[in-house]
Amino acid sequence: MNCGASYSWVAVKGSLDPAVVERTKGRPLASGAITGFQALCFLGIQLLIGYGVLHPVNELSRLLWVSSLPLIFIYPLMKRITYWPQALLGLAMNWGVLRSWAAVKGSLDPTIVFPLLVGCFFWTLEYDTIYAHQDKKDDVKAGVKSTALLLGESTKLWSASFGAASIASFALAGLNAHIGWPFYALLAATSGHKAWQIWDVDLSNPADCFRKFASNKWLGGIVFSAILFGRFLS
Repeated sequence: MNCGASYSWVAVKGSLDPAVVERTKGRPLASGAITGFQALCFLGIQLLIGYGVLHPVNELSRLLWVSSLPLIFIYPLMKRITYWPQALLGLAMNWGVLRSWAAVKGSLDPTIVFPLLVGCFFWTLEYDTIYAHQDKKDDVKAGVKSTALLLGESTKLWSASFGAASIASFALAGLNAHIGWPFYALLAATSGHKAWQIWDVDLSNPADCFRKFASNKWLGGIVFSAILFGRFLS
């Protein structure tokens, strides 16, 4: 269980109990194996460790870490408020793009880091919308919202748009970083993977939604390889 999982359960308890969601009812908090207070204590320990890891890096990186905390803390509440909680997740999950760049470079190059952040944001919208289709029946019962419920039968078309925006943003970041040709070749492979997972997914089958979501670990490996080999041969 990570920091986000600990806080998310505490934040939504009372309006969306994970114990009534089929996919999450066996988790430690939902099953009662640990209490909400114990989760908060664990959250505090993780935050302290996280700050300890950041302590040796430069001030800009630390400030960016602190600036991400509001996003992390409000995200679990968004399903009560908006059909776009995945948009908040896209920011909270990928704020590390800015922190990591600042930790290495000591500054931010907006022509590279912001297209990269935007690319990761749309990637998250894409895969987490597919992921949200696992819980849409439970979400309806609980009266909470998600992009899966909002987009419904149009999910694949919207996901394709998110994927295209993600690839275009990654390409712009690579162009501005003067990265070598292998980056673009492997980015084409990334596009193929995205196309497969979007058009092949059975949105009425929770198990297949999870399989397509989990396949993003391989997509991440392709993107990492694209950056690595593109930089090596630039």
